[in-house]
Amino acid sequence: MESESALYEADLAQTLANRERLSANPNLMHWYGELYQEMFRQEPDIATNTVLEIGSGTSPLKGFLPNVITSDVLKLDYLDFVFDCHEIASLPDIADHSVDVITMTNVLHHLKDPLAFLRGATRKLTKGGRVYVTEPYLSWLSYPMYKLLHHEPVDFSIRRPVLDTVQGPLSTSNQAMPHMIFFQRPDWLAELADCYSLEKTRISYFTSLSYMVTGGISRKFPVPGWAYKPYFKLDRAIGTALPKVFASFFTARLTSKEEV
Repeated sequence: MESESALYEADLAQTLANRERLSANPNLMHWYGELYQEMFRQEPDIATNTVLEIGSGTSPLKGFLPNVITSDVLKLDYLDFVFDCHEIASLPDIADHSVDVITMTNVLHHLKDPLAFLRGATRKLTKGGRVYVTEPYLSWLSYPMYKLLHHEPVDFSIRRPVLDTVQGPLSTSNQAMPHMIFFQRPDWLAELADCYSLEKTRISYFTSLSYMVTGGISRKFPVPGWAYKPYFKLDRAIGTALPKVFASFFTARLTSKEEV
């Protein structure tokens, strides 16, 4: 088994390589730009709000939202903060109840204990502050692709939403975990009822195959932008209209309780 330090260094190198490939892929950057517009559609003051991103290692959000505070568990010199997000409640660098929005994209399924993080996050959120979580949605179309073609596991057999063994920030994951929390195990989400107004939770769906068509962060497919952008519009419409059949991603918005 690889040592913890070796796994950390491998994840660090992988993150830097992924970030470089992403920034060099205009179709993928378009996909992310559209995702962020959709995510923050109900946040008219997002450009002036205090926004904290969890898992900013590869993320291009800073290029679209310059005021975002970036963070990751990996020590990268372009980040504002480096910390384990499970310890967010005790983080002294960010004042309690000072953050309007916390956002994370394809990060929750890498966390050892997602519910513990979400609970701790409310310590930093303002009254009624929001958490935006974008994760894989396992539809009839996307499930076999995530299960058979993606290197990260999809395990529905878990009894609790935790990763039993963590061998590195990126090396361990379960893509099924967020899907189960928000769609299959309401009892898990209900554990957060004391710190979030769960009746205000909102779910939206985003795209079908247009992420995969870009090549994702691991490769770049030679699809010209003039062809990709109109295809993206159609793909997005299909994923939104029939999410259980076609959608590949979802965004959940959680709202912290007004009393803190």
